[in-house]
Amino acid sequence: MNAKKNELEFVLKGERHTYPCILREALLQDSSVQFAAYRLEHPFDEDSRFVVKTKGKTPKKALTDALKKIDSNLNEFKKAFKAAK
Repeated sequence: MNAKKNELEFVLKGERHTYPCILREALLQDSSVQFAAYRLEHPFDEDSRFVVKTKGKTPKKALTDALKKIDSNLNEFKKAFKAAK
């Protein structure tokens, strides 16, 4: 992990594309996030390297907000799914 004032680099262990893609989209919905991306070092790699750059909010706060948004969206989906049964 590498943290600077407006930039954060970290690795998501055991995550290839599904969760990193969801996280990237949630981060990019935040207007304070200037850049959010991930990459796999190798096609067979099981870990995703993430980079988040912000302006006006710390990257850790942006990451926390995105994770809360994902959790909220999943809870809404779960309720809607149960209601549809």
